[in-house]
Amino acid sequence: MKISVVICAYTEERWDDVLAAVASVRAQSLAAHEVIVVVDHNPTLLGRLRPALPDVKVIPNSGPQGLSGGKNTGVAASAGDIVAFLDDDAVAEAAWLSAMASGYDGANVAGVGGLTLPRWDGATPRWFPEEFAWVVGCTYRGMVRGPIRNLMGGNASFRREVFDVAGGFRSGIGRTASGRPLGCEETEFCIRLRQAAPETVLLYDDNAVIWHRVPAERARFAYFRSRCYAEGLSKALVTRSVGVGDGLASERRHAMVALPRGIVRGLRTAVTGDPSGLGRAASIVAGLAFTTFGYAAGSLLARDGHPPSMSIRAGRGGRREREAH
Repeated sequence: MKISVVICAYTEERWDDVLAAVASVRAQSLAAHEVIVVVDHNPTLLGRLRPALPDVKVIPNSGPQGLSGGKNTGVAASAGDIVAFLDDDAVAEAAWLSAMASGYDGANVAGVGGLTLPRWDGATPRWFPEEFAWVVGCTYRGMVRGPIRNLMGGNASFRREVFDVAGGFRSGIGRTASGRPLGCEETEFCIRLRQAAPETVLLYDDNAVIWHRVPAERARFAYFRSRCYAEGLSKALVTRSVGVGDGLASERRHAMVALPRGIVRGLRTAVTGDPSGLGRAASIVAGLAFTTFGYAAGSLLARDGHPPSMSIRAGRGGRREREAH
């Protein structure tokens, strides 16, 4: 089984992070077939990375600016049976690819994702709830090993052929140069894949471990608030694409089961002498409110005919293309 690893980079501010990400792939117990670094419309960074990484395929994003365009470019340039994605500010443990590869024993397994742990630049904020670890791109409390609706984009892999079945990642949902911390491009892709091929399975395996750097500015409550709101906006675009039933199924379970448990856990901790538990409980309530508000705002924009344009560009050479406005 040949695994191509795609790392999407966009800023020179993460120079050391990108080099560390590539180094962690080089150190895998199961060697990658190739490493592809896709640079998102930044000629200066492209020019610096090519001589610094002579054994890596460093290419420009040939699609729309943003994470979706970069991922689609990486897929089109890949030659492996499996395409794995690693965030440019993350490092993988040595058994990362080996653990992912073991998940493909079943012929119906279309994708495998892993455990993403936070590597905070400073101390973990005492008010930060683990149920909202997705805010900083990490695995959140409530995820269970086994079949899952969607994988997390910075620690995920897919069989190469699924991109010919479902198309590529959709632009207009995930991160772009706009500065708003949007997401969900991998969520929409995974749901669309399962709708196109219901027999396929996506697996979450917590043995496939990466460490995701969390800079100090993302430890502020202001970022938590803006990220939750942006997630709501993104979820509105996801449901517009794949329907409310599939688009919010996991979120409803998380809101009805994991979040109430987290609130109770925080309050119990506060009663037993740790006041930070009250802060975590309050943050869960606030995070749910901000996300719900973002979803409502995004839904109203869509109803008024003003959602961001969305496009799909897929597969090897981008053969399948579709626009939605």
